[in-house]
Amino acid sequence: MTADAPPPPGAPPSGPARALPPALLAVGIGCRSGVTANAVARLVEDALARVPGPLLTSPLLGLFTVAGKEQEPALSEAAARLGLALVYLPRDTLKAFAAATETRSERVVALFGVPSVAEAAALAGAGAGGTLVLPRISAEGVTCAVAATGFSLGTILS
Repeated sequence: MTADAPPPPGAPPSGPARALPPALLAVGIGCRSGVTANAVARLVEDALARVPGPLLTSPLLGLFTVAGKEQEPALSEAAARLGLALVYLPRDTLKAFAAATETRSERVVALFGVPSVAEAAALAGAGAGGTLVLPRISAEGVTCAVAATGFSLGTILS
């Protein structure tokens, strides 16, 4: 093949290598009634500090939790303090990601129909192809998990 010949069909495009787009992180939150904004913010900061090295500088999509938690002012206060959007997801959306969760609470299954609100919310926030990068951690009545978005080869090459 000469330098001027086109690549054969199905060959990857030539030219400079393209860097992979950064993964985006979704933070899932669960909580008991009456938690404080300080507790939520501290646990989110702790969770983000535990994210694997290559993802430490990834942009954040926001905080994700289950619909019905709108009456918990600590969640919106913590999100505002952290400069993050707060997204309330329907239970059916969380249930669609339940099989990919890594931890299980029978109490949470009874209340919300998913093994872990934090993990299912993080995975739902990351979307199809997302991966749990930090399973649920908890403190002071708050649970938190982090998921990263996934990218397909088509996204990278487009």
